[in-house]
Parts: sequence; structure tokens; C-alpha cells
Amino acid sequence: MHPDARALIDAALREDVGDGDVTSTYFISEGTRSKARVIAREAGIIAGLDIAEAVFADIDKGIGFWKRVEEGQAFARGDTLIEVEGRTRSILTAERTALNFLQRLSGIATQTRSYVDAVKPHPVEVWDTRKTTPGWRILEKAAVKAGGGTNHRMGLYDHVMVKDNHLVACGDLVALQTAVDTVRRERPGTRIQFEAATLEQVADFLSLRGIDMLLLDNMSTDQLRESVALNAGRLWLEASGGITLETIGDVAATGVNAISVGALTHSARALDLALDVF
Repeated sequence: MHPDARALIDAALREDVGDGDVTSTYFISEGTRSKARVIAREAGIIAGLDIAEAVFADIDKGIGFWKRVEEGQAFARGDTLIEVEGRTRSILTAERTALNFLQRLSGIATQTRSYVDAVKPHPVEVWDTRKTTPGWRILEKAAVKAGGGTNHRMGLYDHVMVKDNHLVACGDLVALQTAVDTVRRERPGTRIQFEAATLEQVADFLSLRGIDMLLLDNMSTDQLRESVALNAGRLWLEASGGITLETIGDVAATGVNAISVGALTHSARALDLALDVF
């Protein structure tokens, strides 16, 4: 498991369990054993199964854990997603933390799938952004993948993105070209992307050497189509900015290669999942 995910599970259990589950300790007999299942109270796409399993194992390695769906699988209301068996105290102590992860991550996967379905049949990728819950990025981006989306850069360290504020601070095209050349020399293999808000900027950036991608920011569909024509297949084009489920199909039809949607992570609703002991 990724160290960031491991640390997040540890922090979540410290936050919720503290020095012990006083309710289960005093109201559940020590030797009691139970079976339980995680039930879907609404339809969606599952994500976070391995995280939930790790939560139960951290509380009690004796808990049996069985996945009844696979990561990224669609499920219907009423479906059983997970079954567990073991000490009742342990199951109830792990319940809320496991569900918090499952509900949040499945909500992201479900939201992502709706956007991915909305761009069909166009050959365009749906990308996430860095608009993630602090500390949760590795998990939330994994949930995007489970929903059929594609991860953009993980952070500031793995992909050059020259945005509006960088452009103001850096200066003219000569300075930009010098910076691109330096990146190519000192960090070979690093993708370089520029943000363009106007057709003039698209034309300017197409004159630079060494750029891989352009982000077309808050452009109309007409501007996007013109940008695609100007680009003529040279660079990978990403559309971004205020894109919704209602508009993403029209954006996909312009011929861009990818569409990034911050809402995949920053606005996803937690799904309604529950654990029932039986």
C-alpha cells in the first residue's frame, strides 16, 4: 500500500477510535462474534475496497473480509458489496472509518463514470485535477481511475504546467523558450504544458519548441474548434474550466484530446452505503 494511504488510514483510526471504543466495550460481550455486510442504499461505482479491508485488518486481523464486487464495478441499490465475519466489537469499531473511505471514494468513482459516459462516443479522455482533499490525493485519484477517468499530474513535482500567473511573472516568449529549454536539459522526460486563454496565446505557444500540451482555459466551443484547427494535431490539447455534465459532450465534440474536470474530486457526493450486522 502506498505510504500516503497507509498514513491516512492510521490517522483516521486514531481520530475515531482514540484510546478505545467505549460503546462496544461496555455494551457488547467480549466473546460475541457476528457476520455483517456492507449494503448499497443507492446505485454507483465501487472504489476503496482495499482501503476498507486494511481498516478492518488494523482493528483486528482475525476479521474475515470478502469482496462481493471488484474495484470499479457498477452496483445497484440493495447489492451486497462486502461481507465480514469476526469479533462483534472489532467489526463495530472499524465500521465508520471503513464506510467513510468507501462512501467518499465510491462517490468520486461514480461521479467520474457519469462524466466518462457523457463524452461517448468521442475519443476523449476525462482528466482529474489537483483540486483534491488535502492528504487524500493518492486515494481520490485512484477512485477517478476506478470510475474510468484518467489521472493528470499528481502534483507540482511531476509535470510542468505554465499557468496565467507564471506567464505574468516569467515575461515574454523569449524568456518562456529559455525556461522550456532548461527544463528539457535538466529534467528530460518531464511533460511541459502551457495554459492558453485566447487564440492569440494558442498561436504564440505553438511557435515555441519543446512543449507537449496546451490547456485551453475557459474557451467557448467555437474557440476550442479554432484551437484544434490551429494546432493541426501537433500538441495534445486539454479543455478545462467550468465544464459540467450538461456541457462536456459539446466540448468533447470539438476535437480536443482531453477534458479536465475539478468536480470529479472537489464536488463528489459521498454515496449512501451501510454496514448491517446479521
